Amino acid sequence: MATYILLMKLTEQGVKDIKNAPQRIEQGIKSIEAMGGKLTGFYTVMGEYDYVVIGEGPSDEVMMTFLLGLGSLGFVRTTTLKAFTREEFVNIIKKLP
Repeated sequence: MATYILLMKLTEQGVKDIKNAPQRIEQGIKSIEAMGGKLTGFYTVMGEYDYVVIGEGPSDEVMMTFLLGLGSLGFVRTTTLKAFTREEFVNIIKKLP
């Protein structure tokens, strides 16, 4: 499965309804699992972003579907990074001419 790092910022709506954030996080975990993905890390952070999430998905299309659904709820905005393991990186480098 591909690995993704999600940088999330709460919207104004998300801040106003922060007390329900734990339930929304659990719903999000169940949603990505139902799509064949997996959450491997979730962090609340200080600074430019409010949450940093590390997850896996079976394809970019599945992750995009999840992210569009998440964004449509209106509580967070995401910036998504597709990540490669060290081993994947080494294999990519080996293919260079």
